[in-house]
Amino acid sequence: MTKPIYSITPFTLLDYPHHPACIVWYAGCNMRCLYCYNSDIVLGKGKLTIEDTRYFLQSRKSLLQGVVFSGGECTLHPTLINLARIAKEMGYYIKVDTNGTKPNVLKQLWDEGLLDYVALDFKGIDKKYREITLSDTFASFADSLSLLQKNAIPFEVRTTWHADLLSIENMEAMITYLDQQGYKGTYFIQYFMNGVKTLSPLPYANNSAFNPVQLSTAKIEVEIRRS
Repeated sequence: MTKPIYSITPFTLLDYPHHPACIVWYAGCNMRCLYCYNSDIVLGKGKLTIEDTRYFLQSRKSLLQGVVFSGGECTLHPTLINLARIAKEMGYYIKVDTNGTKPNVLKQLWDEGLLDYVALDFKGIDKKYREITLSDTFASFADSLSLLQKNAIPFEVRTTWHADLLSIENMEAMITYLDQQGYKGTYFIQYFMNGVKTLSPLPYANNSAFNPVQLSTAKIEVEIRRS
């Protein structure tokens, strides 16, 4: 029996807006982001089966409202659709954290009524996207952003910011891109966490050097998200 789930965080009030939730961490990812601090999940193997996860969700029905599917990259796994069906049948709200490289999976989830909220990771554009993620999948990210916009799927856009990887000019270009794509709402910036193990060694991030909130526009409000 396959074990696609790395672990489960049994309770969070931070990861699903307005809902007490758990986080189901899928193992594996199709990116190798330089600042990623989930190396054990990205490079590791799963430890839990779908049945293990079903049992957990059943046991927490009276305590939780939402399930966050994260990773790694949860949309890489064929089991995600079935597990989302299981969670929805139990009455859970479903949130997906994704890098946006599998828009077809997001579409299937939405078409089946299995998607209530999405957190879309925006890594960069053009050369910066490839440098940070070590992948060439920006077109798929763009398709996911378009899908979420056109179908009015509730979602947020978020970016991890490290000053040595993304300059002020890079951030301005990213916000301009979102504006050109018609995005309206909050754009969440999370500062890189110094002192944690990452996939690639990175220098200390001087988070006080720049306040991204200054880049807010008439349509896009930039907000710092502190974990």
